[in-house]
Amino acid sequence: MLPCLRQLSLTATANCSSPSLEGGVADDNIASSQPSPTVNLSRAYTLAVKTSSYGEIWSKVHHEVPSDLSVEVAQVEFQEEPLQLEDILKPNHECVEEALLHIKPEALNQLIAKYLDDSEQTARLCISFSQSVNQARRLYAPICRLLDVLPQEMESTGHSLSQAQCNWAFDIFLQFDSLNNPFPIHDTHNFNDMRHCYLELKRELDLLLQKSRSKVQLLRHSTKGSVVCLVAATVGVVITAVVIASHAFVALVAAPACTACIPSKMAKKELVHLAQLDVATKGIFFLHNHLETVNCLVGRLYDAVEFYKRLVRFALERGKDRYPIQEVVKQLHRKHSNFLEELLGLEEHLCLCFAAINKARGHLLNYLLHQNQDPG
Repeated sequence: MLPCLRQLSLTATANCSSPSLEGGVADDNIASSQPSPTVNLSRAYTLAVKTSSYGEIWSKVHHEVPSDLSVEVAQVEFQEEPLQLEDILKPNHECVEEALLHIKPEALNQLIAKYLDDSEQTARLCISFSQSVNQARRLYAPICRLLDVLPQEMESTGHSLSQAQCNWAFDIFLQFDSLNNPFPIHDTHNFNDMRHCYLELKRELDLLLQKSRSKVQLLRHSTKGSVVCLVAATVGVVITAVVIASHAFVALVAAPACTACIPSKMAKKELVHLAQLDVATKGIFFLHNHLETVNCLVGRLYDAVEFYKRLVRFALERGKDRYPIQEVVKQLHRKHSNFLEELLGLEEHLCLCFAAINKARGHLLNYLLHQNQDPG
Protein backbone atom coordinates (compact mmCIF):
# COMPACT_ATOMS: atom_id res chain seq x y z
CA MET A 1 0.00 0.00 0.00
CA LEU A 2 1.18 3.52 -0.70
CA PRO A 3 2.61 5.35 2.36
CA CYS A 4 -0.07 8.04 2.27
CA LEU A 5 -2.83 5.42 2.22
CA ARG A 6 -1.23 3.37 4.98
CA GLN A 7 -1.02 6.41 7.22
CA LEU A 8 -4.62 7.31 6.47
CA SER A 9 -5.87 3.84 7.32
CA LEU A 10 -4.21 4.02 10.72
CA THR A 11 -4.85 7.63 11.66
CA ALA A 12 -7.84 9.01 9.77
CA THR A 13 -10.33 8.10 12.45
CA ALA A 14 -8.23 9.71 15.15
CA ASN A 15 -7.47 12.81 13.13
CA CYS A 16 -11.03 13.28 12.03
CA SER A 17 -12.81 12.44 15.27
CA SER A 18 -13.82 16.03 15.53
CA PRO A 19 -17.40 17.01 15.43
CA SER A 20 -18.57 15.14 12.48
CA LEU A 21 -21.77 16.08 12.05
CA GLU A 22 -22.30 13.60 14.33
CA GLY A 23 -20.38 16.21 15.29
CA GLY A 24 -17.65 13.82 15.98
CA VAL A 25 -19.59 13.00 19.03
CA ALA A 26 -18.40 10.26 21.29
CA ASP A 27 -16.00 8.77 18.78
CA ASP A 28 -17.00 5.97 16.46
CA ASN A 29 -18.71 3.74 18.99
CA ILE A 30 -21.87 5.54 17.95
CA ALA A 31 -21.77 3.32 14.88
CA SER A 32 -23.17 -0.12 15.59
CA SER A 33 -24.63 -2.94 13.60
CA GLN A 34 -28.08 -1.55 14.38
CA PRO A 35 -27.81 2.26 14.48
CA SER A 36 -30.59 4.36 15.90
CA PRO A 37 -32.98 5.70 13.25
CA THR A 38 -33.26 9.05 15.04
CA VAL A 39 -30.59 11.54 16.03
CA ASN A 40 -30.69 14.17 18.78
CA LEU A 41 -29.26 17.19 16.97
CA SER A 42 -29.19 19.37 20.08
CA ARG A 43 -27.22 16.79 22.07
CA ALA A 44 -24.89 16.18 19.11
CA TYR A 45 -24.18 19.91 18.88
CA THR A 46 -23.51 20.19 22.64
CA LEU A 47 -21.09 17.26 22.55
CA ALA A 48 -19.44 18.47 19.35
CA VAL A 49 -18.38 21.87 20.69
CA LYS A 50 -16.71 20.15 23.66
CA THR A 51 -14.43 17.91 21.60
CA SER A 52 -10.69 18.51 21.45
CA SER A 53 -10.82 18.50 17.65
CA TYR A 54 -13.31 21.37 17.70
CA GLY A 55 -10.94 23.28 19.97
CA GLU A 56 -8.06 22.52 17.62
CA ILE A 57 -9.92 23.97 14.65
CA TRP A 58 -11.06 26.96 16.70
CA SER A 59 -7.45 27.66 17.64
CA LYS A 60 -6.48 27.69 13.97
CA VAL A 61 -9.14 30.28 13.25
CA HIS A 62 -8.29 32.37 16.36
CA HIS A 63 -5.21 33.16 18.38
CA GLU A 64 -6.47 31.26 21.42
CA VAL A 65 -9.02 28.61 22.31
CA PRO A 66 -11.71 30.28 24.43
CA SER A 67 -12.18 28.55 27.78
CA ASP A 68 -15.80 29.66 27.77
CA LEU A 69 -17.71 29.59 24.50
CA SER A 70 -20.06 32.28 25.81
CA VAL A 71 -17.21 34.79 25.44
CA GLU A 72 -18.24 38.11 23.90
CA VAL A 73 -17.59 38.20 20.17
CA ALA A 74 -16.02 41.64 20.47
CA GLN A 75 -13.36 40.09 22.72
CA VAL A 76 -12.49 37.23 20.35
CA GLU A 77 -9.30 37.92 18.46
CA PHE A 78 -9.07 37.03 14.80
CA GLN A 79 -6.12 35.83 12.76
CA GLU A 80 -4.35 38.54 10.81
CA GLU A 81 -2.97 35.88 8.47
CA PRO A 82 -5.61 34.52 6.06
CA LEU A 83 -6.74 31.01 6.87
CA GLN A 84 -5.50 28.51 4.27
CA LEU A 85 -7.20 25.32 3.09
CA GLU A 86 -4.17 23.21 4.01
CA ASP A 87 -4.43 24.52 7.58
CA ILE A 88 -7.87 22.97 7.96
CA LEU A 89 -8.47 20.11 5.52
CA LYS A 90 -7.74 16.51 6.62
CA PRO A 91 -7.08 14.24 4.78
CA ASN A 92 -5.46 16.79 2.51
CA HIS A 93 -5.91 17.15 -1.24
CA GLU A 94 -2.75 15.24 -2.19
CA CYS A 95 -3.61 12.24 -0.02
CA VAL A 96 -7.14 12.06 -1.45
CA GLU A 97 -5.88 12.32 -5.05
CA GLU A 98 -3.41 9.51 -4.40
CA ALA A 99 -6.10 7.28 -2.93
CA LEU A 100 -8.56 7.91 -5.77
CA LEU A 101 -6.06 6.49 -8.26
CA HIS A 102 -6.66 3.04 -6.77
CA ILE A 103 -10.44 2.85 -6.30
CA LYS A 104 -12.73 0.50 -8.17
CA PRO A 105 -14.66 2.14 -11.05
CA GLU A 106 -18.09 1.73 -9.44
CA ALA A 107 -20.96 4.23 -9.36
CA LEU A 108 -20.90 4.72 -5.58
CA ASN A 109 -17.13 5.14 -5.56
CA GLN A 110 -17.40 7.82 -8.23
CA LEU A 111 -20.08 9.57 -6.17
CA ILE A 112 -17.81 9.45 -3.12
CA ALA A 113 -14.97 10.86 -5.23
CA LYS A 114 -17.25 13.73 -6.28
CA TYR A 115 -18.16 14.32 -2.64
CA LEU A 116 -14.47 14.48 -1.68
CA ASP A 117 -13.92 17.12 -4.36
CA ASP A 118 -17.04 19.07 -3.37
CA SER A 119 -16.04 18.92 0.29
CA GLU A 120 -12.89 20.86 -0.60
CA GLN A 121 -15.02 23.51 -2.28
CA THR A 122 -17.28 23.60 0.78
CA ALA A 123 -14.24 24.08 3.01
CA ARG A 124 -13.07 26.95 0.79
CA LEU A 125 -16.49 28.56 1.03
CA CYS A 126 -16.49 28.16 4.82
CA ILE A 127 -13.05 29.80 4.92
CA SER A 128 -14.46 32.74 2.95
CA PHE A 129 -17.31 33.01 5.48
CA SER A 130 -14.77 32.95 8.30
CA GLN A 131 -12.99 35.84 6.61
CA SER A 132 -16.36 37.61 6.33
CA VAL A 133 -16.75 37.28 10.10
CA ASN A 134 -13.34 38.88 10.63
CA GLN A 135 -14.22 41.71 8.25
CA ALA A 136 -17.54 42.20 10.05
CA ARG A 137 -15.68 42.57 13.35
CA ARG A 138 -13.43 45.22 11.85
CA LEU A 139 -16.45 46.97 10.37
CA TYR A 140 -18.45 46.80 13.60
CA ALA A 141 -15.62 47.49 16.08
CA PRO A 142 -16.02 51.32 16.03
CA ILE A 143 -19.75 50.96 16.65
CA CYS A 144 -18.99 48.57 19.53
CA ARG A 145 -16.76 51.22 21.11
CA LEU A 146 -19.45 53.84 20.54
CA LEU A 147 -22.13 51.72 22.23
CA ASP A 148 -19.80 50.94 25.14
CA VAL A 149 -19.48 54.66 25.87
CA LEU A 150 -22.94 55.99 25.08
CA PRO A 151 -25.75 55.09 27.52
CA GLN A 152 -28.36 52.58 26.39
CA GLU A 153 -31.46 54.19 27.96
CA MET A 154 -31.00 57.90 27.36
CA GLU A 155 -34.68 58.83 27.68
CA SER A 156 -35.34 57.03 30.98
CA THR A 157 -32.24 58.56 32.57
CA GLY A 158 -32.90 62.00 31.10
CA HIS A 159 -29.51 61.88 29.42
CA SER A 160 -28.92 63.31 25.97
CA LEU A 161 -25.82 63.25 23.81
CA SER A 162 -23.46 66.19 23.82
CA GLN A 163 -22.56 67.78 20.51
CA ALA A 164 -19.08 66.28 20.76
CA GLN A 165 -20.62 62.81 21.15
CA CYS A 166 -22.91 63.47 18.20
CA ASN A 167 -19.93 64.50 16.08
CA TRP A 168 -18.07 61.34 17.12
CA ALA A 169 -21.10 59.14 16.31
CA PHE A 170 -21.53 60.89 12.96
CA ASP A 171 -17.93 60.16 11.97
CA ILE A 172 -18.31 56.50 12.96
CA PHE A 173 -21.55 56.23 10.97
CA LEU A 174 -19.84 57.80 7.97
CA GLN A 175 -17.02 55.26 8.15
CA PHE A 176 -19.46 52.35 8.57
CA ASP A 177 -21.52 53.47 5.58
CA SER A 178 -18.45 53.72 3.34
CA LEU A 179 -17.51 50.04 3.76
CA ASN A 180 -19.09 47.14 1.90
CA ASN A 181 -21.19 44.46 3.52
CA PRO A 182 -18.71 41.63 4.24
CA PHE A 183 -21.34 38.91 3.82
CA PRO A 184 -22.51 37.69 0.40
CA ILE A 185 -25.99 38.40 -0.93
CA HIS A 186 -28.45 35.54 -0.52
CA ASP A 187 -28.00 32.63 -2.94
CA THR A 188 -24.83 34.04 -4.51
CA HIS A 189 -22.68 31.29 -3.03
CA ASN A 190 -22.44 27.70 -4.22
CA PHE A 191 -24.10 25.79 -1.41
CA ASN A 192 -26.98 24.54 -3.57
CA ASP A 193 -24.81 22.33 -5.79
CA MET A 194 -22.89 21.07 -2.78
CA ARG A 195 -26.05 20.25 -0.83
CA HIS A 196 -27.42 18.40 -3.85
CA CYS A 197 -24.25 16.30 -4.00
CA TYR A 198 -24.43 15.53 -0.26
CA LEU A 199 -28.10 14.53 -0.43
CA GLU A 200 -27.49 12.35 -3.48
CA LEU A 201 -24.59 10.62 -1.73
CA LYS A 202 -26.64 10.16 1.44
CA ARG A 203 -29.45 8.52 -0.56
CA GLU A 204 -26.96 6.09 -2.10
CA LEU A 205 -25.38 5.36 1.28
CA ASP A 206 -28.82 4.80 2.82
CA LEU A 207 -29.65 2.25 0.11
CA LEU A 208 -26.32 0.52 0.60
CA LEU A 209 -26.82 0.58 4.36
CA GLN A 210 -30.22 -1.08 3.97
CA LYS A 211 -28.75 -3.78 1.72
CA SER A 212 -25.90 -4.31 4.15
CA ARG A 213 -28.31 -4.76 7.08
CA SER A 214 -30.33 -7.27 5.07
CA LYS A 215 -27.18 -9.17 4.20
CA VAL A 216 -26.12 -9.28 7.86
CA GLN A 217 -29.52 -10.69 8.85
CA LEU A 218 -29.32 -13.26 6.05
CA LEU A 219 -25.83 -14.32 7.09
CA ARG A 220 -26.92 -14.63 10.72
CA HIS A 221 -29.82 -16.88 9.71
CA SER A 222 -27.43 -18.81 7.49
CA THR A 223 -25.05 -19.30 10.42
CA LYS A 224 -27.87 -20.56 12.63
CA GLY A 225 -28.98 -22.91 9.86
CA SER A 226 -25.45 -24.23 9.48
CA VAL A 227 -25.27 -24.94 13.21
CA VAL A 228 -28.54 -26.89 13.07
CA CYS A 229 -27.28 -28.86 10.09
CA LEU A 230 -24.02 -29.49 11.92
CA VAL A 231 -25.83 -30.91 14.95
CA ALA A 232 -28.04 -33.12 12.79
CA ALA A 233 -25.11 -34.28 10.72
CA THR A 234 -23.06 -35.03 13.82
CA VAL A 235 -25.84 -37.19 15.27
CA GLY A 236 -26.07 -39.05 11.99
CA VAL A 237 -22.33 -39.48 11.87
CA VAL A 238 -22.22 -40.90 15.39
CA ILE A 239 -24.77 -43.52 14.41
CA THR A 240 -22.96 -44.26 11.19
CA ALA A 241 -19.63 -44.47 13.00
CA VAL A 242 -20.71 -47.75 14.54
CA VAL A 243 -20.42 -49.45 11.19
CA ILE A 244 -17.71 -47.48 9.34
CA ALA A 245 -14.01 -46.85 9.80
CA SER A 246 -12.80 -44.07 12.09
CA HIS A 247 -11.08 -42.10 9.30
CA ALA A 248 -14.39 -41.79 7.43
CA PHE A 249 -16.00 -40.45 10.61
CA VAL A 250 -13.45 -37.61 10.81
CA ALA A 251 -14.04 -36.63 7.20
CA LEU A 252 -17.81 -36.50 7.64
CA VAL A 253 -17.57 -34.28 10.73
CA ALA A 254 -15.09 -31.86 9.15
CA ALA A 255 -17.26 -31.06 6.13
CA PRO A 256 -20.28 -29.48 7.89
CA ALA A 257 -18.01 -27.76 10.43
CA CYS A 258 -16.16 -25.89 7.68
CA THR A 259 -19.48 -24.93 6.10
CA ALA A 260 -20.65 -23.43 9.39
CA CYS A 261 -17.53 -21.26 9.69
CA ILE A 262 -17.99 -19.55 6.32
CA PRO A 263 -21.20 -17.58 7.08
CA SER A 264 -19.81 -16.54 10.47
CA LYS A 265 -16.70 -14.99 8.91
CA MET A 266 -18.78 -13.35 6.21
CA ALA A 267 -21.14 -11.92 8.83
CA LYS A 268 -18.27 -10.36 10.79
CA LYS A 269 -16.88 -8.86 7.60
CA GLU A 270 -20.29 -7.46 6.69
CA LEU A 271 -20.68 -5.97 10.18
CA VAL A 272 -17.45 -4.02 9.68
CA HIS A 273 -18.77 -2.85 6.32
CA LEU A 274 -22.08 -1.89 7.96
CA ALA A 275 -20.36 0.13 10.70
CA GLN A 276 -18.35 2.07 8.10
CA LEU A 277 -21.49 2.90 6.15
CA ASP A 278 -23.35 3.86 9.32
CA VAL A 279 -20.71 6.40 10.35
CA ALA A 280 -20.40 7.81 6.83
CA THR A 281 -24.18 8.18 6.45
CA LYS A 282 -24.58 9.95 9.79
CA GLY A 283 -21.68 12.23 8.92
CA ILE A 284 -23.34 13.30 5.66
CA PHE A 285 -26.64 13.90 7.49
CA PHE A 286 -25.07 16.12 10.15
CA LEU A 287 -22.93 17.97 7.62
CA HIS A 288 -25.99 18.84 5.58
CA ASN A 289 -27.73 20.20 8.70
CA HIS A 290 -24.73 22.35 9.64
CA LEU A 291 -24.53 23.74 6.12
CA GLU A 292 -28.21 24.68 6.30
CA THR A 293 -27.53 26.50 9.58
CA VAL A 294 -24.49 28.30 8.15
CA ASN A 295 -26.48 29.32 5.09
CA CYS A 296 -29.24 30.73 7.31
CA LEU A 297 -26.82 32.61 9.60
CA VAL A 298 -24.92 34.14 6.68
CA GLY A 299 -28.21 35.39 5.25
CA ARG A 300 -29.31 36.85 8.57
CA LEU A 301 -25.99 38.58 9.16
CA TYR A 302 -26.09 40.06 5.67
CA ASP A 303 -29.57 41.41 6.44
CA ALA A 304 -28.40 42.74 9.82
CA VAL A 305 -25.52 44.69 8.27
CA GLU A 306 -27.86 46.09 5.61
CA PHE A 307 -30.29 47.14 8.36
CA TYR A 308 -27.46 48.91 10.22
CA LYS A 309 -26.48 50.68 7.02
CA ARG A 310 -30.04 51.96 6.56
CA LEU A 311 -30.04 53.17 10.17
CA VAL A 312 -26.80 55.11 9.89
CA ARG A 313 -27.86 56.58 6.53
CA PHE A 314 -30.99 57.86 8.24
CA ALA A 315 -28.76 59.78 10.65
CA LEU A 316 -26.23 60.84 8.01
CA GLU A 317 -28.93 62.31 5.79
CA ARG A 318 -29.95 64.60 8.67
CA GLY A 319 -26.48 65.89 9.44
CA LYS A 320 -25.19 66.08 13.00
CA ASP A 321 -28.56 66.77 14.57
CA ARG A 322 -28.78 65.28 18.05
CA TYR A 323 -32.24 63.65 17.86
CA PRO A 324 -31.77 61.33 14.82
CA ILE A 325 -28.33 60.29 16.06
CA GLN A 326 -29.77 59.44 19.49
CA GLU A 327 -32.56 57.40 17.86
CA VAL A 328 -30.07 55.44 15.75
CA VAL A 329 -27.89 54.77 18.81
CA LYS A 330 -30.96 53.44 20.65
CA GLN A 331 -31.78 51.08 17.76
CA LEU A 332 -28.18 49.88 17.57
CA HIS A 333 -28.21 49.15 21.30
CA ARG A 334 -31.34 47.02 20.89
CA LYS A 335 -29.79 44.88 18.14
CA HIS A 336 -26.26 44.83 19.54
CA SER A 337 -26.22 41.64 21.63
CA ASN A 338 -28.18 39.64 19.06
CA PHE A 339 -25.73 40.62 16.32
CA LEU A 340 -22.78 39.53 18.45
CA GLU A 341 -24.46 36.22 19.26
CA GLU A 342 -25.13 35.50 15.60
CA LEU A 343 -21.52 36.28 14.70
CA LEU A 344 -20.36 33.82 17.33
CA GLY A 345 -23.00 31.29 16.26
CA LEU A 346 -21.80 31.44 12.66
CA GLU A 347 -18.22 30.97 13.75
CA GLU A 348 -19.10 27.96 15.90
CA HIS A 349 -20.99 26.32 13.05
CA LEU A 350 -18.15 27.03 10.63
CA CYS A 351 -15.76 25.23 12.97
CA LEU A 352 -18.26 22.37 13.22
CA CYS A 353 -18.46 22.26 9.42
CA PHE A 354 -14.67 22.09 9.09
CA ALA A 355 -14.56 19.25 11.61
CA ALA A 356 -17.51 17.47 10.00
CA ILE A 357 -15.95 17.71 6.54
CA ASN A 358 -12.72 16.22 7.87
CA LYS A 359 -14.41 13.34 9.64
CA ALA A 360 -16.63 12.51 6.68
CA ARG A 361 -13.61 12.64 4.34
CA GLY A 362 -11.66 10.33 6.61
CA HIS A 363 -14.43 7.74 6.93
CA LEU A 364 -15.36 7.76 3.25
CA LEU A 365 -11.74 7.48 2.16
CA ASN A 366 -11.19 4.59 4.56
CA TYR A 367 -14.32 2.96 3.15
CA LEU A 368 -12.85 3.22 -0.35
CA LEU A 369 -9.53 1.80 0.82
CA HIS A 370 -11.20 -1.20 2.48
CA GLN A 371 -13.29 -1.77 -0.64
CA ASN A 372 -10.11 -1.74 -2.73
CA GLN A 373 -8.43 -4.25 -0.39
CA ASP A 374 -11.49 -6.50 -0.41
CA PRO A 375 -10.96 -9.25 -3.00
CA GLY A 376 -14.72 -9.83 -3.09
